Amino acid sequence: MNPQVRAVEYAVRGAIVLKAGEIERELQQGIKKPFSEVIKANIGDAHAMGQQPITFLRQVVALCTYPDLLDSPRFPPDAKDRARRILQSCGGQSLGSYSASQGVSCIREDVARYIERRDGGIPADPDNIYLTTGASDGIASILKILVSGEGTARTGVMIPIPQYPLYSAAISELNAVQVNYYLDEEHCWALDVSELRKALYRAKEYSNPKVLCIINPGNPTGQVQSRRCIEEVIHFAWEEGLFLLADEVYQDNVYSEDCQFHSFKKVLHEMGPEYSGTVELASFHSTSKGYMGECGYRGGYMEVLNLHPDIQAQLVKMLSVRLCPPVSGQAAMDVVVNPPKPDEESHQQFIQEKEAVLSSLAHKARLTEELFNQVPGIQCNPLQGAMYAFPRIFIPPRAVEKAEELHTAPDMFYCMRLLEETGICVVPGSGFGQRDGTYHFRMTILPPVEKLRRLLQSVKDFHVRFLDEFS
Repeated sequence: MNPQVRAVEYAVRGAIVLKAGEIERELQQGIKKPFSEVIKANIGDAHAMGQQPITFLRQVVALCTYPDLLDSPRFPPDAKDRARRILQSCGGQSLGSYSASQGVSCIREDVARYIERRDGGIPADPDNIYLTTGASDGIASILKILVSGEGTARTGVMIPIPQYPLYSAAISELNAVQVNYYLDEEHCWALDVSELRKALYRAKEYSNPKVLCIINPGNPTGQVQSRRCIEEVIHFAWEEGLFLLADEVYQDNVYSEDCQFHSFKKVLHEMGPEYSGTVELASFHSTSKGYMGECGYRGGYMEVLNLHPDIQAQLVKMLSVRLCPPVSGQAAMDVVVNPPKPDEESHQQFIQEKEAVLSSLAHKARLTEELFNQVPGIQCNPLQGAMYAFPRIFIPPRAVEKAEELHTAPDMFYCMRLLEETGICVVPGSGFGQRDGTYHFRMTILPPVEKLRRLLQSVKDFHVRFLDEFS
C-alpha cells in the first residue's frame, strides 16, 4: 500500500467521529445513555445543524436540474434568467453534461465580476479562474503542481498551527515537508512575520520551503487578519520567493465590529506592480461556508495570479484528468457570486435570509466566547470570524498521566470522555496542532441558539466534573 496514504490523518472525521457514529447506532438500538442524541459539533456542516438553505440558490439549482420548471409560475423571473444562462453554457443545455475542465465559461465570468466588485474594481480575468470541487480540491491541486525535489531539496509547505487538517493531510499524501509556523494565542491568534521568518530559516536546513498557506478568517482559530498583517505577509512572500495560498472560504463570516475582511488579491494589487506583477497567489472560496452552508454541492473556485503560462497549461492538463467539478456545484457557486440585484424580484428575500444567517452566527460567536470564559479552566479568545470556537482547556496532571497509560493524547482522552458522558462530539486540538503543553478542542457554533446554550452548559458541567475527578 502507498505509505503516503497511511501517513494521512484528518482529525475532523477521525477516531472520535467514528465513536460518535457507534454511539448513535447504540441509541437507535435502545441502549440507554445519559443523553438522548449525539450532537456532532465537530464539523462546519451548516444544514446538518439545522440552518435553512437560501431560497434563491435552491431555486436556481432546481431550475437547472429540472428545466421543465422554467414554465412554472412558482419560480421568480430572476431565478429563471440565471438558470437559462447557465444551461445555455452547458453541453446539450443540460446540467448532466461535462463542462470544460476549468469550469462553465459563463460561471467563471461571473466569478471574475464578483471579485472585481468585492475588491473595488480591481480587474479579474476569467482565464485565471478555476471552478473546483469545493475549495479543498483547488488547494490540493495547487499543492500537487508545486511539490518536487528529493531529500533536503523536497518542497516545504508552511502552514499555520493550529491549522485545518486538509493541509497536513495533503502534505502527507504528496510526501512534501510540513513547515509549521505558530499563531500567537496570547494575542488573539495573531500572525507574526518574525515567526514566519524563524520557521522558514529553520526549515531551510532540511527542505526547500516554496509555499506559504494562510487561512483568513482562521480555521480553527477564528481570527481575522488586519490589512497591515496581510501587507507584511505579502512582502515576506515577495522577499523569499514563496507561492502564497490564501484560503478565504470564510470571507463572509466576520463578526467583530472592529474587524474587516481584506482579500489578499486586493492588498497585493494595491501594494503596486513590484508586488502585484510578481507574487504568485492562489486564493480560494467555496459554497460550503459563508451564509450559504451548501457543503454537499461541493462548489468552489480558485483565482490563480502570476502563474507562468507553461505552468498554467500544466495545471489545466492536470485538472482535465478529473474531467470537471460537479456542474450542480458550479451552478450553486454562480448564485453565490451573482446574487439577486437590488432591482430584481428576489433581492429583498435574499438579503433578509443572508443577514438573518450572518447575524445569528455573530450572536452565537459572542455567546460562545462569553459562556466558555465563565468556566474555570477554559479560556476562549474572541471569535472574530469563521464558525468555530477553539478554547484552551486545562487538563490536570493526573488526567494527562491517565491518557499516557491509555496511549492517547490528553485532549483526545478529554474529548472522548466528553462524547461518552454528554453525547457532544468535538475535535481535540491535537488534530489541528498546538503548542506543546497546551490543550484545546474545536467546536462549531452552528447549532440553533437554544441547542448551543444547552451544549455549552453541558460542556461546562462536564469540565467541572472532569477537574474534580482528576484534581
